[in-house]
Amino acid sequence: MEENGVLHALQMLIENAIGKAKQILNAKGEPVPVSAYDALAALARTGVIGAEDLSAWNAAIGLRNRVVHEHMNLDVSRVFELVCVDQYRFVIEFLLASVNDI
Repeated sequence: MEENGVLHALQMLIENAIGKAKQILNAKGEPVPVSAYDALAALARTGVIGAEDLSAWNAAIGLRNRVVHEHMNLDVSRVFELVCVDQYRFVIEFLLASVNDI
């Protein structure tokens, strides 16, 4: 039960960040890609996020995809390790940041 809660929370955080990324692109008059990877790459290309942060975003999107599509093959203990060291704190910070601050 606890595992599912952690996985679902991460999934929802990452999905909300993807949605916010697409909203920012739309507000800037940029094309809004379907792919989450492309949306975050567009944010990096337009300077909204640092290009150096793109690999972390790609890893977060990959985790979300594994939670949704490959749940049974996911190493939950590894996910717990990442959560314990705040590996995905940047997702929360992105979500909490005002659109004007991004």
